[in-house]
Amino acid sequence: MILLANALVGIALLFILANLYYFFTNKQYKQSYFSTALFLKLFFVLLGVTIGFTLIYYALSFGDVILVHEGHSGEAIDPNFSDLMYFSGTTMLSVGYGDIVPVGAARFFSLIQASLGVLLPTAYFLKAMDNSQN
Repeated sequence: MILLANALVGIALLFILANLYYFFTNKQYKQSYFSTALFLKLFFVLLGVTIGFTLIYYALSFGDVILVHEGHSGEAIDPNFSDLMYFSGTTMLSVGYGDIVPVGAARFFSLIQASLGVLLPTAYFLKAMDNSQN
């Protein structure tokens, strides 16, 4: 059963990579607004901001509980890097599954991060549109 699961994951990854390759190399549209340079720049900026907020959450965790499990228990989450990175990533991408909830000062920073997660791609989209007009 594990072998089948590994094979399915491998096939899915190959399928995703093939689609991404097609997306980046297909230039059949005459008026393409896509810029590989802007896309990579946006990706690395979002990644950097996500890691930066992860470090902020880590620093905040020294003084108090900043993340709790959703639900009535409100059990505090041990501030390890993987949980903080997960929370930061879901906040940055505005996914917000709701399984981890910020408390205290982390609430303010998560609002700022979610705002950046919406505004940065919008700014890059407008920049790509502006570049295609020239």
